[in-house]
Amino acid sequence: MGMTSAAQVTRLLALVPYLQAHPDADLAATAATFGVSTRQLVADLNVLWFCGLPGGLPGDLIEVDMDALDAGRIRLSNAEFLARPLRFTMEEATSLAVALRALEEMADAELAGSVRSARAKLESLFGGAERIDVSVSAGEENVRGRLAEAIEAGVAVELMYHGASRGSVTQPVVDPVQLATRDGYGYLVAWAPERDGWRTYRLDRIGGVRVTDQPVGEHGEAPALASGWLDERPDAARVTLDLTAAGRWIVEYHPTVSVERLPGQVWRVELLVADPAWLRRLLLRLGPAVVRVDPPEAATSAVDAAREALALLRA
Repeated sequence: MGMTSAAQVTRLLALVPYLQAHPDADLAATAATFGVSTRQLVADLNVLWFCGLPGGLPGDLIEVDMDALDAGRIRLSNAEFLARPLRFTMEEATSLAVALRALEEMADAELAGSVRSARAKLESLFGGAERIDVSVSAGEENVRGRLAEAIEAGVAVELMYHGASRGSVTQPVVDPVQLATRDGYGYLVAWAPERDGWRTYRLDRIGGVRVTDQPVGEHGEAPALASGWLDERPDAARVTLDLTAAGRWIVEYHPTVSVERLPGQVWRVELLVADPAWLRRLLLRLGPAVVRVDPPEAATSAVDAAREALALLRA
């Protein structure tokens, strides 16, 4: 059995009932039963020493007789609560229901039914159906289904991908690895051979998927999606604005990467922008308070919109 944290948790969950059924168990024999070394089993027991009921006081934690362990015997106590059915707290049930709703949004047709059934049973127990609402922009169900099919089969896919800029459609062939969520959006994490690197694709921008018979390559472990307001979002671009004092208010209302004061009462503000339409609206609102935009093309749509509005006013 691999010495991973997931394997250890699985082993610990089975170890406690086993030791309750076998008091004064032999250390070597128990290690052989679970397919681990005695050294690993002792490490597991040291972890159990810090497990127990909420509160963390001595009477709440599982106890292991370390003197007996030195003699090759395992004596466990204060773990009787594991023989009783445990109940979810309201916070635990709510967190699980939220996770199930998010999973339901990302699931294909086959999995969604099972997730929906489990969520409904859980919500019926604590009455959370009316209090929980989760929205994930995860694209079309058939798109997610075909991507899941390709990931399971280990084959590449060709995407019809609508980029952040309007009218930009590409058809990359990628090795799909996993579907994930971040900040209310669903993403495909995939290896892009043309770019020789990992890329993420928003599911709601994938218009179609063609599953190929080309096996995926070996690219190592995919990077995890970052989390947090100021982390690099998978589809975000860094945009720098130089603003006069009249535009400095945006640092109070929008997350920023950095803010620097320049000579002449000018502030340099760096933002992460995932939605060009949002940036266009922001630039139009700032108007003459914007001294400079980098990269310049980030301001193109705002400039065009301003010119169209002026043309209509002059007509």
